[in-house]
Amino acid sequence: MSVQSATPAPLTVRTVAIDDPGDLLDALPVSGISWIRHGEGLVAWGEVTRLDTAGASRIDDANTWWRLLTRHAAVHDEVDVRGTGLIAFGSFAFSDASGLGGTLIVPRYVLGTREGQSWFTVIDDADGDAPDLPSLADALANASTPAPVGRVSVGEGDEPDWREVVSAAVARIGAGDLEKVVLARAVNARSEQPVDVRSVLRPLADEYPTCWAFHVDGLVGATPELLARVDHGLVTSRVLAGTIRPTGDETADLAHAAALARSSKDREEHEFAVRSVTQVLAAHCASVNVPDQPSVLHLPNVMHLATDVTGVLGHNASSLELVRELHPSAAVCGTPTLAAARVIDQLEHLDRGRYAGPVGWIDASGDGEWCIALRAAEISADDPTRLRLFAGCGIVAASEPESEWAESEAKLEPMRKALGA
Repeated sequence: MSVQSATPAPLTVRTVAIDDPGDLLDALPVSGISWIRHGEGLVAWGEVTRLDTAGASRIDDANTWWRLLTRHAAVHDEVDVRGTGLIAFGSFAFSDASGLGGTLIVPRYVLGTREGQSWFTVIDDADGDAPDLPSLADALANASTPAPVGRVSVGEGDEPDWREVVSAAVARIGAGDLEKVVLARAVNARSEQPVDVRSVLRPLADEYPTCWAFHVDGLVGATPELLARVDHGLVTSRVLAGTIRPTGDETADLAHAAALARSSKDREEHEFAVRSVTQVLAAHCASVNVPDQPSVLHLPNVMHLATDVTGVLGHNASSLELVRELHPSAAVCGTPTLAAARVIDQLEHLDRGRYAGPVGWIDASGDGEWCIALRAAEISADDPTRLRLFAGCGIVAASEPESEWAESEAKLEPMRKALGA
């Protein structure tokens, strides 16, 4: 089921090269869209049109709508690099049954920087060969200084309940019902004043530069996990599964990283996730490359086993088509997928919303970059002083409830710190 704004006239788009605008987050207006990594990426604001969709067909519906919208668009792109021209940003719920469904948003303005090139895009639904191009200063005329986050209280969660849920999942695995399941928990947060998402994005982008600092339609976070990047026929997916918490001591953490790489429990969890991604890409790619051994990704709050799976598309597939088949991967659901999804429904008692769902962007050719919405929080659309923070853990036969609680606490740390809590 899909609900969209009034059908727009054919869109007109113009992208021009500009001088380096500096820090992209400094240009972000209130409630703007963010997609930043290593200081590069995209920020966007305004809204030309959008699609809101729900149910099992939500991603397919979005892909169909986007194809129809791009078919009649007039695009004048003087830069022609990844992220220029007509673009939409989206996020989708983890579960088919979630009331939050998904959305694609076509912004009015997009500001981008990548590999020494900077650009400014204007999208319009008025007739004409190309939209009028205001100066960047004019487009940002309503920009303001981000409001401080202020005082935020964050719940602690129910540790005894979590341990019971993890123990029940381990028992299901031991009985042969499934091999792995990813369980999530949520904590509620309350701010004394409406949350200005820009003040949350800044510490996330600064402290986690190797992650994607994102904000789309009230969903904000810094995710390390790339679900699918499609760039001129090349597909990349970064799989993360298997986690250990660093100590802060460089020598000790090198030993911890080596232990993580040798851990049979973490290697098993990681291999399930890599296998699920590889099977999907193999169906679409003429060739797929999977490294023999995972690497260890070091983040301030955790270390992960990481594998970058790459492939060359054997046919014309959009990034949303791949996202639809890749989601949910074993990294956020489990193995086998259907059995894990049933266990999640039975044990988790939680609507994840768009946590652990796809978040990212797509361009007119179907190329794009989609991550899994992890290390994330959802700001309530009804009350911007209320948020929900999420964390999840992969449970396998060797999982221990106490360790999984500690891991989930580590994964909540980025959002807690960004909120000053």
